[in-house]
Amino acid sequence: MRIQVLGPLSAEVNGGSIVPSAGKPRQILSLLALYPGRVMPVPTLMEEIWATQPPQSALTTLQTYILQLRRRLGTAMGPGAPGGAKEVLATRHGGYLLQIPPDSVDVHQYDRLTREGQTAFESGDDEVSAARFREALGLWEGPALVDVRLGPVLEIEVVRLEESRLVTVERRIDADLRLGRHAELIAELIELTARHPQHEGLHSQAMVALYRSGRQASALEVYRRLRVRLIEDLGVEPSPQLQRLHQAVLTVDPQLDVLAGPRHSSTYDLFTA
Repeated sequence: MRIQVLGPLSAEVNGGSIVPSAGKPRQILSLLALYPGRVMPVPTLMEEIWATQPPQSALTTLQTYILQLRRRLGTAMGPGAPGGAKEVLATRHGGYLLQIPPDSVDVHQYDRLTREGQTAFESGDDEVSAARFREALGLWEGPALVDVRLGPVLEIEVVRLEESRLVTVERRIDADLRLGRHAELIAELIELTARHPQHEGLHSQAMVALYRSGRQASALEVYRRLRVRLIEDLGVEPSPQLQRLHQAVLTVDPQLDVLAGPRHSSTYDLFTA
């Protein structure tokens, strides 16, 4: 079985899709897929489907949805498959679980690759770090579960995944900057700062990439726009780290040209006190 949640929901067995067309069974499959090998309690599944207002027939209806998923799974597995749909989509005391290897689901491949990328970054192996982060981000085919109706449980999961995706992008750019790829990053960073106009980490990376590419004035303009946005929207000044980075750009601080210092930290923390 191969399941994708980083984009449109996809679940295939022997090349055949087992994704139901109905909304609520899709929610159940999505939630089970996020935690393969772990029991998803019945109350959690009910909360996802009906929030705080489950009907009186909620348990029976949930069992019907599970049966529908098992039928699709059994059809795809074929009559000669060892075990059977009941062993893959198993019932346990108080809940249900998908008994499949974690790496069968793209989000768990993503998590493994990001851990490997972070370990490489912290050890100073920026080539491996950038490659692992890039591979992890390559698993995304759009917003997580973009074609699934989100109840309260899945909504939290999707917010978590999207935040993780942005952090991974930022970490990959950190590694690329340490490798001297500043000129290659400018277009991407201009787009990212436009999409995330209050994100100080991305703005700090854009400032460094522009400065190292000989565009001091553009780097200062990035800071100016961020400062205006923070003051107008939130009534706050940029962080001390970013203010020190701004001062470094103004004074042409040689530290800005040091690609990899003694600490394997982020670009945002380049001028931490």
